[in-house]
Amino acid sequence: MPRNIEIKACVRNLAELKKIASELSKSSGTTLHQEDTFFNSPQGRLKLRIIKDDKEELIYYERPDQEGPKCSDYVKVTGKPGELSSDMRTLLERCMGVKGVVKKTRMLYMVDQTRVHVDSVEGLGDFMELEVMLRDDQTLEEGEKIAHDLREKLGVGLDDLLSEAYMDMILKK
Repeated sequence: MPRNIEIKACVRNLAELKKIASELSKSSGTTLHQEDTFFNSPQGRLKLRIIKDDKEELIYYERPDQEGPKCSDYVKVTGKPGELSSDMRTLLERCMGVKGVVKKTRMLYMVDQTRVHVDSVEGLGDFMELEVMLRDDQTLEEGEKIAHDLREKLGVGLDDLLSEAYMDMILKK
């Protein structure tokens, strides 16, 4: 199963974070409009992600709820727009039930092997996620070091770290 190390945090200064991420990635980033429908799952998390005008993904992942770096094991099936959403959503809604929906605008910056996400989440606010995409030969500790170093370069403090997924935060509101 593919693995990554993730960090999620609140954003205090959106413009500054985007500026630094842009400098580190040597790009202006890519804007993605995403809608994630989460389904009830006996373990882990299962979501159908629709990325407007791009693709659709059915993603299952397991990740502990803890602050700071955490390992995420995942499986992903990708399709073209319209391939997965209608039939797959109906099937999953009927057999598992919908937990909720997360809508966000995401700025994606690539910094070496790390996906830097700067997210504006509908109903929640602004956040940052780091996903260090681990190679097969890399340890979790190596991924955690990469994540911590990049977090520091982005100016994100330890007190801004979050343990919960956006869906969990929405459900608590």
